Amino acid sequence: MARNLLSNPSGEEELDSWELTENGGNQWKVEDMPGDCGHDFCKDGVTKYFATSYELCLKRQVIDLLLEGYSSEQLDAQPAVTVEDWYCGRTDCGCTYQMTVCLLDENREVIQEFKPEPVTLNPESDDCSWKQVSHTFSEYGTGLRFISFEHGGQDTKYWDGWFGVRVTGSSVTIEV
Repeated sequence: MARNLLSNPSGEEELDSWELTENGGNQWKVEDMPGDCGHDFCKDGVTKYFATSYELCLKRQVIDLLLEGYSSEQLDAQPAVTVEDWYCGRTDCGCTYQMTVCLLDENREVIQEFKPEPVTLNPESDDCSWKQVSHTFSEYGTGLRFISFEHGGQDTKYWDGWFGVRVTGSSVTIEV
């Protein structure tokens, strides 16, 4: 099984290893599962999640693949790069979720990007349980040296506190 290249993917170390690119409202917060008006997580071992607020909250990690021990030759062979993320809403407030993952060259220029349309969860029409988003990059050409993983969102009612989307269990893996 390939190792997860993201550090602190579920908030066990609060916000360590994450660059807070947007930190609106009451800012990012780490909470314990399942949280107020929340759902239990479907994977063993995940006990925390990151919660967003009433203005946009985004956080990012940029992974240096050479520092992680991959060689230029391994990376130029275009190994499959798989990204996964889990998100959910509260049962009492709607929220939006978004993510952007970019494969970057040595100058941190984008080689390929995965940016699905933002998702809005409405507790009146959705159970707001944990949902997974996954994507595998392939045939992206040579030059991969960094991966940028960014995700987050906010609530839809602008309520004071942490009523926005919740994220956890994020991963970036490379099959070499």
